[in-house]
Amino acid sequence: MKTILCYGDSLTYGANPVPGGARHAYEDRWPGALEATLGAGVKVIAEGLGGRTTVFDDWYADADRNGSRVLPTLLSSHSPLDMVVIMLGTNDLKPFLGASALEASNGMKRLVHIVRGHYAQQNEAQPKIVIMSPPPLCDTQHPEMLLHFGGRRAIDESKQFAKWYGIRAKELGVGFFDAGTVAVADPNDGVHLDAKNTRAIGVGVAPLVKGLLGL
Repeated sequence: MKTILCYGDSLTYGANPVPGGARHAYEDRWPGALEATLGAGVKVIAEGLGGRTTVFDDWYADADRNGSRVLPTLLSSHSPLDMVVIMLGTNDLKPFLGASALEASNGMKRLVHIVRGHYAQQNEAQPKIVIMSPPPLCDTQHPEMLLHFGGRRAIDESKQFAKWYGIRAKELGVGFFDAGTVAVADPNDGVHLDAKNTRAIGVGVAPLVKGLLGL
C-alpha cells in the first residue's frame, strides 16, 4: 500500500465557489479524484484547511493557518508516507501576508525543507515530494472576495505561481505540477473551483504521481 498526504488550503478542502454552497463531495475533491485515478493499492490522505498559508500567521480563524507550523504534526500523525503533495500559496497573496507569488514559492521551499528535515530527524525513508502551483484567480462580481486578496493585483500575481514554483521545484529536485493547466477558478467568487475543476486537478496530477512512485 502506497500512502500519499495531500496538504493544502480550501482548494484541497473542496470549498464551493458559490457563497453558502455545500462542500464538494469527497469524490470531487482533488485528493479523492487522485485516489480513484490511481486505483487499488494507494491511500490518499486529504489535509485541506481554508485560509491556510505556506508560512504566514493569519489570526482571522481559530484554526492554525500557518502551514509550516502544522505540517510536522501531520507528518507524525500519518507516517510512514510514500509521498507528500503540497498545493498552497493562494492565501499568501493577501495584502497583510506575503502578497506575492515569489514569497509564496519561498514558503513552499520552507515546507519542502520541513518534510525532509522531519524524516531525517526520525531516521526514516524520505517520501517523494510534489509541489503544485494553484490555479490563478479570476474576475468576479463577489463584493468582497477579490478585495480580500488584493484586487486586480492579486489576479496578476497569481498568474506567476507556475513560474516561481517551477523554479523552486527544479532547485529542490522535487516534482512539480501546474494545476492551472487543468483547472480554472470559478467567477462566482474568483478564487475557488467548481466540482469539475477541482476533480480535474486530481486526475491531472495522477500521471506524475504514478511515475514518481513507480506505479
